[in-house]
Amino acid sequence: MVTYHPERQGRGLRDGSLRHEFREEIRKSWEEYVEQVGKDMAHGTSFFRDALNEILARGQKIF
Repeated sequence: MVTYHPERQGRGLRDGSLRHEFREEIRKSWEEYVEQVGKDMAHGTSFFRDALNEILARGQKIF
């Protein structure tokens, strides 16, 4: 997401609209993640959310 859309990431961080800017990509990524690790792991851990905060939100606690 970040590699292909750095301007959207910057705008989302600046304007506080990161969730909105990437809502479709996040949804699709979540679905793929659940499919790969299973529902129990996906819903029982914070790995996905942690990765969004670390990578997409540049370390901020947004998700």
